[in-house]
Amino acid sequence: MPPHAVDRPSLRRQLDAALVSPLALVVAPAGAGKTVLITQWALCRPDLAIAWFDLSAADRAVGAFARRLCAGIAAVAPRFSPPELPAVTARARLGEPFLVDLAERLADAGDLVLVFDDLDHLAKTAVLTDLWRLVDLLPRNVHAIFSSRVDLNLGWSRHRLEHDLVEIRQRELAFDDETTRKVLSAIAGRRIAAATAAAVAAQTEGWAAGVQLTALRLRFSDDPDQLVDELTDPDQLVMNYLSVEVLDGLRPERRDALMRLAVLDEVSAGLGEAVADIAGGDEFLTRLERDSLFLVRVPGRPGWFRFHRLFRDLLIYRLRATDAAVEETVFEAAADWFLAAGDTETAIEYLLRGHRWNRAMDLIMRLGPDPYEEVRSARIAHWLLLVPVEVRATRPDAELLLAIANTMSGHAGPAVDTLQRLVADRRLTIGRRQIALTYLAAEVQFTAHPELFADIADESLALLEAHPDAQPPDLMGLTSPPLLQLISGVSAGRARLMLGRVDEARAMLTAALSSAALAFPRHRVHALGTLAIAEALSGLLADASEHANEALDLAGDVGAHGHPAPADAHLARALVCVQRGEAGAGAASLAVAVGAAASNNRTQLLWLAHAVSRLIHPHDLPESVESLGPPPPLVRNALTAFALRDSRMKGLPASPPAATPEWSAVAFEEVAGLVAAGLTESARERLVALRAAGVQPNPIAGIEVDALTAWLCVAEGHRVAAREHLEAALACARDDRVVRPFLRVGPALLDLLDEVPTGRAEFGRAIAERLRSQGSPRTERLVDELTPRELELIGYLPTRYTIADIAERCFLSTNTIKTHLAHIYRKLGVASRDAAIERATELGLFDVREGSHVI
Repeated sequence: MPPHAVDRPSLRRQLDAALVSPLALVVAPAGAGKTVLITQWALCRPDLAIAWFDLSAADRAVGAFARRLCAGIAAVAPRFSPPELPAVTARARLGEPFLVDLAERLADAGDLVLVFDDLDHLAKTAVLTDLWRLVDLLPRNVHAIFSSRVDLNLGWSRHRLEHDLVEIRQRELAFDDETTRKVLSAIAGRRIAAATAAAVAAQTEGWAAGVQLTALRLRFSDDPDQLVDELTDPDQLVMNYLSVEVLDGLRPERRDALMRLAVLDEVSAGLGEAVADIAGGDEFLTRLERDSLFLVRVPGRPGWFRFHRLFRDLLIYRLRATDAAVEETVFEAAADWFLAAGDTETAIEYLLRGHRWNRAMDLIMRLGPDPYEEVRSARIAHWLLLVPVEVRATRPDAELLLAIANTMSGHAGPAVDTLQRLVADRRLTIGRRQIALTYLAAEVQFTAHPELFADIADESLALLEAHPDAQPPDLMGLTSPPLLQLISGVSAGRARLMLGRVDEARAMLTAALSSAALAFPRHRVHALGTLAIAEALSGLLADASEHANEALDLAGDVGAHGHPAPADAHLARALVCVQRGEAGAGAASLAVAVGAAASNNRTQLLWLAHAVSRLIHPHDLPESVESLGPPPPLVRNALTAFALRDSRMKGLPASPPAATPEWSAVAFEEVAGLVAAGLTESARERLVALRAAGVQPNPIAGIEVDALTAWLCVAEGHRVAAREHLEAALACARDDRVVRPFLRVGPALLDLLDEVPTGRAEFGRAIAERLRSQGSPRTERLVDELTPRELELIGYLPTRYTIADIAERCFLSTNTIKTHLAHIYRKLGVASRDAAIERATELGLFDVREGSHVI
């Protein structure tokens, strides 16, 4: 036994179990550990007489083999009486009489095991046929073990049925990570880390000889763990072993076919015939598998095979040393075969690997729309980046498609660089220039400085309008003039939104969502969601809810729930909850929005989500957002306003920034800070100046101005005027149930609410309740507290998600979700989802109240 051999009890037990049948079969390639395993088993069975025969080509001689067989048995079984040796005939067979006589005499030999190792040396000989016949004649006290590098095709099926044949093959002999670690440590003479062992096991696929030969490298390495990075390189010791033991013994024509097949990741009969010029691909691959030539079946793909990694490395190395140009011709032949089979994408992969750049780009350019755009776009970007820059630069359409694919997969930096270069190229046709400007404008989602992209979007719209008959090339169905018009219009609206010009954004987004947009459902999802955000920021909450829900329903219809497109709609729903004073109810929508926006690095939307998060979770520490770059003006103003309000609510003086020229969240806090400090005259002057400069014609700006003016009038002692302004604010806010402006003013409005008709009605009472509860945490607790997982799931209750939707987002089964919900209902003491929402609200787990129907 080699000193580094590791005991493998589970495999020994399989050989023990085989003793009840006449035969055990051990078939695996060279170096798989067949002989070591059988030797380990034999050493653990001193109760058995074991006659071991290492076979060679010399054993093909019948007479010599018969003498050796009888002598070997007699050496370990004293009670065995050898039969008369067979006469050597022209047929060169042991003969039925000899075999029957031998079997009868073995019955008196005691418990005996006959091990025939390297039986492949007798392949296609009469001696092998006679041994197979002997197995059928063996008495119950005698058992045979056949060990071979190749599957000898002796008709194992009958023995499987009749005798419960035990078979041990390469998959059972392959080392796992722990066995690999033990072998490496024994040979290297030092402890090998588990990570190093796992890397070796993966590289060698558990092939025993490969592990041992790799261990020799580790023995002389100063740092074995660092050597892991080098394990992907072909190991010279392994290559030499495989060359001598396997490859050099093959017929030249078979070796040449193997080298061609090894170029492919996976091979089938038809593909093999196409690239290796072999007849009868099925029979060829079957023979390779039977001969243990390191061919492995691909799980889940009947009829497909791959080569063992190390053997494949050797074959490719030999091919390149023989004729490097052959590899590229094999790749192209494979591409032709996949094209004929209708698999364009695999054909592209092989053309690129064969450096057939223009053929590959021709196929890429012809790809049509795909229902999974985000997956296809990342793949296209990867393909085009494999093409040398100087080759790709000769084809503007390829450059355009690369930029589009990079944009859709969230790699804005490279996309902007490419598009800016194309836009600056005056040789570009008008149609191609329209594409470049449109998709450059779309980068407003991913990069800072929305003012720059507002100008680009305007230029794009102007060019589309000036040249309606231009014919841009069709790139993956993403460059038709109506779609370019939609994308440019939405980008113009997004840029205005991020600049804080909300009303202008709303108008541009509404215009972009013409009937033509119906033909592009995924882009319509984006546009509807962005419009819903603008409406939510404007206080048009019913419209925002309607458009957000329409976007999410459409996303569901086109299978885009996991796509980044619905991020805007989810964020809009969270904003609606905030504007209605029900911030907690928007937590689940916010979480989904952040996940969707982060999936393709939509930094501007992530900044807006960060601002919304500050409203929903005001007491949590803000997450790190430095990696997003500078915030857009809309968010920058919101964060400034948050800081000013925090100071005001704590009674601390705050220095507002330079006076803003128009009404905004910062202007609101500037005036509120003056009122809180008792500087009513200054507050009045500032408010008059802001009104004179113009207030955006949206509901929320008017509500904010009237609510703040009401507080100022109270501070000045003008109660009647205060009631008039508050009533005007309530009347404007009532239909959409806009609550947040009143909460921003704070408890100073509480007494005044009782003095106006709308304040005493249901809507006014709801505002009063929220004002009273500001800063008053709920103290009621459950007897049986909710677990963290249950607290996570309860956030989904107010959403429109089904149980299946929730299960998908939480990576759980629907049955598990149902079980968790049952526990939640029991702990809350309720029997339905609606009742759970109401009870959770009472406990402060989230705050929904009226308006939960918007989610």
